[in-house]
Amino acid sequence: MLKSALTYPLLVTCATIAVIVAFVPFADLDQVSGLAVVAFAVLGFTAYQLGLAVGVLPSGLVGTGPVGGRRVRQQHRLVSRSWLEITRGDRMVWQPVFYDPALSALTPTELELTGRAILAGDTRFYPAGRVRTTEPAGRLVDNPSRPTDPPTFGIARRLILDVQPAVAAPLAGLLWVYVTNDDLGGFVGSTTVAATTFTWLSAIRGSDPS
Repeated sequence: MLKSALTYPLLVTCATIAVIVAFVPFADLDQVSGLAVVAFAVLGFTAYQLGLAVGVLPSGLVGTGPVGGRRVRQQHRLVSRSWLEITRGDRMVWQPVFYDPALSALTPTELELTGRAILAGDTRFYPAGRVRTTEPAGRLVDNPSRPTDPPTFGIARRLILDVQPAVAAPLAGLLWVYVTNDDLGGFVGSTTVAATTFTWLSAIRGSDPS
């Protein structure tokens, strides 16, 4: 069974593909080609992110064994992500991870690197991108709440967070109409697909609803 940290981004991916497929019967050849490109991009990047998450693809973490670590939440423009700040000796790296409620209660602790997984006790954290050797942009908050019981966030709250970048969707729709000389239906369709895709991109990169 899939870990809950990966369930939400996969649900959003499925919904995005469903929206794209729903427009196919109403699309002309150019529009079908555009929808196919978007669908392949969504599926391809999702496969890449899952490969990083489950350890099939290397995320850039090197070495195995115990390391020091803490969770920080990044806030940069409309981006909110969870990172593990990992230290070994005098070296520090930042690993983005898919949000897990356990992150909200994680205090600076010892993590275990196995080569394919990041463990904190019995909890496994799933990489949501490649390691950075420089501090992520924006404001990094050092786990300000740390509740005794890890909180849970429903799909509605997470979608409200992830849908924010969709404010740029009408611009993508206008660009499509300008390039293809499409009509109002093309604008509505391209705007809807763009909004869904922007929401998916936030989710698949490991958005943090906390």
